[in-house]
Amino acid sequence: MIRPYELFVGLRYTRAKRRNLFISFISLISILGIVVGITALITVLSVMNGFGQELRGRILGFVSHVTITGAEGTLSNWREIARRVSDNPEIVGSAPYIVGQGMLISGRNASGVLVRGVLPSEEPQVSDLAQSMLAGHLQALRPGEFGIVLGQALAWRLDATLGSRVSLVVPEALVTAVGVVPRTRRFTVVGIFSVDMYEYDNGWALINIDDAAKMYHIQDQVSGLRLKLKDIDAAPRISNAIGAALGAQYQVRDWARQHVNFFRALRMEKTVMFVIMFLVIAVAAFNVVATLVMVVTDKEADIAILRTLGASPASIMLVFMVQGTVIGVLGTFFGTACGVALAANVSTVVHAIETVFGITFLSPEVYYISELPSEVHSLDVGLIAGASLAMGLLATLYPARRAAKVQPAEALRYE
Repeated sequence: MIRPYELFVGLRYTRAKRRNLFISFISLISILGIVVGITALITVLSVMNGFGQELRGRILGFVSHVTITGAEGTLSNWREIARRVSDNPEIVGSAPYIVGQGMLISGRNASGVLVRGVLPSEEPQVSDLAQSMLAGHLQALRPGEFGIVLGQALAWRLDATLGSRVSLVVPEALVTAVGVVPRTRRFTVVGIFSVDMYEYDNGWALINIDDAAKMYHIQDQVSGLRLKLKDIDAAPRISNAIGAALGAQYQVRDWARQHVNFFRALRMEKTVMFVIMFLVIAVAAFNVVATLVMVVTDKEADIAILRTLGASPASIMLVFMVQGTVIGVLGTFFGTACGVALAANVSTVVHAIETVFGITFLSPEVYYISELPSEVHSLDVGLIAGASLAMGLLATLYPARRAAKVQPAEALRYE
């Protein structure tokens, strides 16, 4: 098969000979630098994707995907609203809720909390709390019995266990014969949950929705309706559609809007980490420049001979661009393969290192996430591989232009 001589000569220059072993060694180092950079970048971004997905799953296991409330913060016809939105095939569950502030007191311990009134029969449709119970169960929240479910950290602060009695004080005054006193009620702890998010485990308590209506004086109304979706990423689009269908007298909010700062910070952190780790690949690209400059210096006589045989400056440029591109392609290919393989098995690798050296990277006593979750995104891998190939190609331009400017007479003067 006949090949263009630029490709033939460029590939020939990549093979080591006895007098240019050092240059070939530098080429190998350049390839390894690209491999290491791409492997590290894919692994880091995949782990960050895994952490983000894990945190998002834990947050959305407690909060709602979409929330519908009235213009004044209450909803009187929630059953009618639930029936109307249930026609949307993207909605898989709905449940009403009442939310309010309060203070829980147990002995000498007190803590401010957010109280959520729920329907135990409907709550599993919109949250994972039923699977997050450490003790007791949601069905123990029976109307009129004034039971309460506490987060694990909150129960620890109050020194409360199953069967303990705690007092709930709500910020509403009650006028009595002895004067104005705060509204208070004794509750029995019937369950303890843990979603592994300190904000929720330490600051939330659940009671039956009928008991919440009595405590907060909300008769025949709820604070809103919570919805669960098939695709959580479609929440902004679906919430906008629901808002348009219900009208301006209702407020419809999705999880992305409620936690916009948190998820924006995660995206920014991922972007910054991408830029920092990509500098490793940039360093390897500079090695490619240095390698090709040395090759051009070593091959000046060959370049002069090719020029005298009729090779154009563009052909000389292509010869050395082929050599640099081969380095970039090999480094990108092996780096991508190693990065995907390591990212897909990072938990196994970390566990093996912990076992061999007897160390623990993420202690469960300190971190809520004690494993290294990893999620490889094809878009990230494609972007990294494409950027690496582009950088490798750009790295060949200066040495190739320098080779094209070699003057045959000057190069062959002392040959």
